[in-house]
Amino acid sequence: MIALSSLLQPDRGQPAHALHLVSKSGFGEWLKDQPSPVRALLSAAKFEGEAGSLAILPGETPEDWAVAIGADEPLTPWSLAGAAAKLPEGSYRLAAGAAAESALGWLLAQHRFDRYRREPRPNPPRVLLTGDVARIDGIVRIAQATALVRDLIDTPSADLGPVEFARAVEQIGAIGHAIVRTTQGEDLAEGYPMIHAVGRAAAHHRQPRLIELEWGDPAHPRIAIVGKGICFDSGGLDIKPSSGMLLMKKDMGGAAHALALAQLIMAARLPVRLHLLIPAAENAISADAFRPGDVLDSRQGLHVEIGNTDAEGRLVLADALTRACEEQPPELLIDFATLTGAARVALGPELPALFSNDDALAAELIAAGDRVGDPMWRLPLWKPYAEMLKSELADINNAGSGGFAGSVTAALFLERFVAPGVPWAHLDTFAWNPAARPGRPKGGEALGLRAAWALLQARYARPA
Repeated sequence: MIALSSLLQPDRGQPAHALHLVSKSGFGEWLKDQPSPVRALLSAAKFEGEAGSLAILPGETPEDWAVAIGADEPLTPWSLAGAAAKLPEGSYRLAAGAAAESALGWLLAQHRFDRYRREPRPNPPRVLLTGDVARIDGIVRIAQATALVRDLIDTPSADLGPVEFARAVEQIGAIGHAIVRTTQGEDLAEGYPMIHAVGRAAAHHRQPRLIELEWGDPAHPRIAIVGKGICFDSGGLDIKPSSGMLLMKKDMGGAAHALALAQLIMAARLPVRLHLLIPAAENAISADAFRPGDVLDSRQGLHVEIGNTDAEGRLVLADALTRACEEQPPELLIDFATLTGAARVALGPELPALFSNDDALAAELIAAGDRVGDPMWRLPLWKPYAEMLKSELADINNAGSGGFAGSVTAALFLERFVAPGVPWAHLDTFAWNPAARPGRPKGGEALGLRAAWALLQARYARPA
């Protein structure tokens, strides 16, 4: 596998092919400055700067060729991705402008998940040179974090259960010299009863656990990141149809995002006290599975009636959110979760739904996402819909009645377990590309990760 860090290098004037980014609106002016052989070739190729199009341009010698790339206006992180996947091995530099805006797509277009292929797909390295040397490390780290999310999600559940996810946290924690601890067994049953209930039906070697990582100076601002780690979701006794289970290896996508964000924080040595919490479980079916109609204790003390065992993600998150707010409450709490199909019905696969109890935090996240090309859309914590979560038997029901506003009622459920006064953002993300696009293959995807990282950098990064 190619190391992503090798694909973005400082430009020291070494030999490289020129990349001309040409927009459709600017094509005519650019074409006027090209020599007649280039104009003839582009005419024959019908190249007019259409986004995603590509043409090889002849030079004075056979080795001195260049590339015209149809570009978006304005540039996006993916403007170079299509070219990076198609060009031959070699080094390249932009003929004009900075490469940083589109370097992420250049790197990720060359990432492959070939763990299950006997013969890896051909992938000759294409190196992008940039004069913006100070930004190289940051771009590479974001590409590595995105690749981590994709690889974890794409790994089949048989090879990525709660045990394996705990190992992944330990490996990344070791790199950052973090403290990692895992709660399982009787300690989990007593301390985190809803995480235990959701995962107790799984095989012994796939038993549930709460994985926690702590890193940083305790004197620094405390932030907590929580990720839903359902390593496979059968739906429990409210079993999903086979079509609904087909993608449920991705139900730990929220945990993948949370771990990748933790990796970014530690690699950049952000001056924060980080608390990462991943409730990891498999929602399986056996004689010991929790049932519709059961009433579960929670770590917070609320009693939760189970209206649907397929609404399990909010249960494990609730215990983790409670834990995140204990002792010294964080000044910022973010959770990532592949939580509801209702969010996808509302916003489709590319836009995470954002819920927040803090208007300023929500505005910051949306603005950060817009800056880095990682958009999201805010949906309301509409208080009147809390009526849909009422239980005649217990304090709250885990499934909203009436069949409406499923993503809103799920977020309202989670809000009950966030301590008052703690600024909280909940990202209901799909974590999956249903179709391939340049730099974004079909499969696991990081949606909301770069926005959250941009927010944290804006808030906490040390001045240069």
